[in-house]
Amino acid sequence: MKEILSDSLFFGVFVSVMGYQLGIILKKKFGFAIFNPLLVSIIFVMLILKLLHVDFDSYNEGAKYLSYLLTPATVCLAIPLYQQLELLKNNLKAVAIGILSGVLASMCSILIFARLFEFTHEQYVTMLPKSITTAIGMGVSEELGGIVTITVATIIITGILGNVIADFVCKIFRITHPIAKGLALGTAAHAIGTAKAMEMGEIEGAMSSLAIAVAGLCTVLGASVFAMFL
Repeated sequence: MKEILSDSLFFGVFVSVMGYQLGIILKKKFGFAIFNPLLVSIIFVMLILKLLHVDFDSYNEGAKYLSYLLTPATVCLAIPLYQQLELLKNNLKAVAIGILSGVLASMCSILIFARLFEFTHEQYVTMLPKSITTAIGMGVSEELGGIVTITVATIIITGILGNVIADFVCKIFRITHPIAKGLALGTAAHAIGTAKAMEMGEIEGAMSSLAIAVAGLCTVLGASVFAMFL
């Protein structure tokens, strides 16, 4: 039975989708932020692979088809931004400063922790692209000589954490403006944060979508400079 499942072409897709659906059900039922569908699906997939003794390559042989949807899904993020284009034009200066501040804060915090915990250069550049989307972050890490697999894990953890604590942080720091919420989530927690921003509202989702693209570009440029600091 295990062999049949692991050899099935769409086994990876089935397990991944089932895990995500379980996360959605738990989130709706209990309402706790910790039941983030992506986090639940990751844990679910890990447990299934462990219980069935399925290796990652066999799982990924089917799960890779989900990756094909990543590009069109990312492009679709432009739709809410287009719908809020007039709002963007009226707040262009504040938006630009907000995104730039977020990118600098992200890279400066990594530099501080790298020095504090005596990271090697390789470990340091591995962490630099933690707040941008995976596709861009992998390229930045590889170009700077980082460990790409750890970069991917760091990006996912950052996104999930941002998604989970978003409401709490906004409440603690009394962040109520929809543009500010959207920019913060998109800049700090990339696409996973944007999913949360879209739950908050159309404006939050639009601004977060913009922040993903601009923050990614700024990080590509900024990481090359920051890489020289350690």
